[in-house]
Amino acid sequence: MNLRPARPLAALLVAVAVALAVASGAAPAVARGADTDGPPAALTTPVFSLRRLPAVVARTVADSRLTTALDQVTSAGALGDAVDHTCLAVSDPAGRTVYARQADEPLIPASTLKLVTGAVALARIGGDAHLTTEVRAANGSVKGGTVTDLWLVGGGDPLLATAGFAADGGYDGQPKLSTPLEGLADRVVAAGIRTVQGRIVGDDSRYDDQRLVPTWLPRYIANFDVGPISALTVNEGLATFPPAPSYALSPANLAADVLTSLLRARGVAVGGTGVGAAPAGATTLVASIDSPPMAEVVGAILQHSDNMGAEMLVKELGVRFGGGGSTAAGLAVIRDHLTAMGAPLAGVATVDGSGLDRSDRLTCQLLQQVLAHEGEDSDLSRALPVAGRNGTLYKRFVGSAAAGKVRAKTGSLLGVAALTGFATETAAAGPGAGALRFSLLANELPTEAAGSALQDHVVDVLAAYPEAPPADAIGPK
Repeated sequence: MNLRPARPLAALLVAVAVALAVASGAAPAVARGADTDGPPAALTTPVFSLRRLPAVVARTVADSRLTTALDQVTSAGALGDAVDHTCLAVSDPAGRTVYARQADEPLIPASTLKLVTGAVALARIGGDAHLTTEVRAANGSVKGGTVTDLWLVGGGDPLLATAGFAADGGYDGQPKLSTPLEGLADRVVAAGIRTVQGRIVGDDSRYDDQRLVPTWLPRYIANFDVGPISALTVNEGLATFPPAPSYALSPANLAADVLTSLLRARGVAVGGTGVGAAPAGATTLVASIDSPPMAEVVGAILQHSDNMGAEMLVKELGVRFGGGGSTAAGLAVIRDHLTAMGAPLAGVATVDGSGLDRSDRLTCQLLQQVLAHEGEDSDLSRALPVAGRNGTLYKRFVGSAAAGKVRAKTGSLLGVAALTGFATETAAAGPGAGALRFSLLANELPTEAAGSALQDHVVDVLAAYPEAPPADAIGPK
């Protein structure tokens, strides 16, 4: 008799069927004749038939295939020296861990840190909240359309912009959601202001005057990755736009200059501009403009990986819930919120809210918990870029199985590639299957191309999940 070893998949299926049948106490179904005391007829459904629990077995097969595929993607052969500096975690909609590799290893997160910043901003400030920019005057100083000075008071809105900037100010020249400064100028005119005898003064005193995180690499400024952080920022602090961009040394002064230009274009005479905190007597609200809801503000920051916007959110958290409008105060609020969530913080370290700093450390386990806490139908999930559709993923995965199915925040620094978010299960999972949660952090990669390839391979595997034979093909009828 020629005996051959069972194939691995077949052996797995038989083992699962036996275990499930024994655990459930299932008895073999038999066909009997009219005489029930007679001998049993042949089994209609064999004890070891996988058709007894087809959905469970199909999912087990799918998990096995996903594990095999992701093991290959994250192997030493695929990643080289980065294999020991890579974490990957995948969970199903019920919270079951489908795959985990070094999930508790602290690694450089790059821009996936913005996902944590955004999640805490949504939770603490609220998705329906707005950030308000005001124009104030000294009490009783507005007379017959004339005022001595106006103060333009920043409220921490990172989307304050002119129409010319918003048209292509997003990632890779995409349009970007904005709070139109033109709208504020129109409201000043509508309030009856026709002459500003003195100055329009930019007030960014809501936050501290630390414009940059001290440990950031100088090239971040030179490469226009981030500009000076201020509570009063227009056009992300850019005094001139591409092809010859430049940052303003004083964001508040830039904002005052731009509003002055808009008012003059509307027939308002303005003497000059300046910078300074509005005095206690500047209690007359001439005009104001609200940002879009916080859910959309966070969406714009995550969609376009807006470093400055993320840093402004950190300081806003500090103003509202901490010791003031500083990075340190905001980061303390974020950590306290994560602690209250019960998030695993061993090895986690943050010195900014954007992920620019190379001393930031997150774990895949922490990112998984943040995603789970918010959920796939949350404002945070809706804020994420969609593969092949928009944001930082609008040119990625076009025409692939992942297009429209994967919503994720990217992360990229020298030697670092990251991706975390949700991947909708394939139609094979059945109606209402939900989405996988996944988190990938890879450090010490040799090239940027290696990081992109790793992201692509992981997403390809997730987009195919669950890959399993249909129930009718699993066992005999």
